Amino acid sequence: MAESSKLYWQTNKIIDISPVISAKTAVFPGDTPFEADFLLKINKGHNIDLSTIKTTVHIGAHTDAPSHYHASGVTMDQRKLHYYLGPAQVIEVNVKKGARIYPKDLTQDVKAPRILFKTNSFPDPNNWSSDFNSLSRELIEELAHKKVILVGIDTPSVDPETDKVLESHTAIFKNDMAILEGIVLNQVTSGFYDLVCLPLKIEGADASPVRAILLKHE
Repeated sequence: MAESSKLYWQTNKIIDISPVISAKTAVFPGDTPFEADFLLKINKGHNIDLSTIKTTVHIGAHTDAPSHYHASGVTMDQRKLHYYLGPAQVIEVNVKKGARIYPKDLTQDVKAPRILFKTNSFPDPNNWSSDFNSLSRELIEELAHKKVILVGIDTPSVDPETDKVLESHTAIFKNDMAILEGIVLNQVTSGFYDLVCLPLKIEGADASPVRAILLKHE
């Protein structure tokens, strides 16, 4: 491996933007919380630790499959991976609690194919709050016009909790974009990075948890 490649993957260049997943992790009202069951434990005399989990696939940092929000959408195992790997831009916005983000709210020009919104409106992944920020249909259309292929946000959803129409999800489907929700950006400054957030290849799944990371640009 070239020396430059080794340096690129050094730990101090990796920013983990995934919350810890545990039984404390807040999930969408009515969804399945995380539960782990250890079948074997070394500290109980077994030769290995062995566990099983039960949870919503929309736990923590996760990506929605198009099948989650459209009858014609593909499932997670059918999703192409280029959406989830490559140049990204973090944009911090400041709008009132519970509000959607509109093009006028952007604080900088969009210059990357993957845009992550830092709203600071869902500060604790372990405590559910309904007044988180979300995205607007107008913003999605503007981003699509600028060739954005993935939108991410530091909240549980790109639409408000009570939105049954799912206007942003629908606009995302129309423009063949990907979604990344539930990321943690409180320690991330606005700017340019490389994003890695590969979903699990779960047959028929409408979403997948991801270990989302940002790689610092020099």
